[in-house]
Amino acid sequence: MGNNHRTTSSQGSPLPGTSPARLYNRRASTLRSMETASSLPNTAVLICGGALATTAVYVALNDPAAAGSRFPACLFHQATGLWCPGCGLTRGVHALLRGDVAAAVSSNIFTPVVVLAVIWAWAAWLRRSWGRPVRWRIAAIAPSWTGPALITLAVVYGVVRNIPWSPFRSLAP
Repeated sequence: MGNNHRTTSSQGSPLPGTSPARLYNRRASTLRSMETASSLPNTAVLICGGALATTAVYVALNDPAAAGSRFPACLFHQATGLWCPGCGLTRGVHALLRGDVAAAVSSNIFTPVVVLAVIWAWAAWLRRSWGRPVRWRIAAIAPSWTGPALITLAVVYGVVRNIPWSPFRSLAP
């Protein structure tokens, strides 16, 4: 029992070998480790925000539809020839960051929704990591069927955008 951190007996009197200086050092060490642990989430959210901003600048400056683009092609589309629900999101984000909302929606109808969801999630994480309440929690305002409905919507969108007839053809990027 070498790691016994009890400093008082059950009656409240100090245990032998627990000087006030030793107790102070132990408490100061515990507080320092708590401060370090609490600063880690703040650091992570800021690093993630920086990575998101850097990625946004890169996507804005480099056209993913240009010949010789360094953006990876959709593996699902390469393997099947079909458009997945996410196909066109990078092109849509590029267009949105350049101010062309119509081209963004033309690339993928969910581009504005996905961009707003990413911004909202990061902002909620930022508020929570700084100890502020998140007043606009999705779980509090969305019904329980929202998650399955969004998954179903994505699957239906993936199927409908591959129908080769008009007006469905316009949903392909």
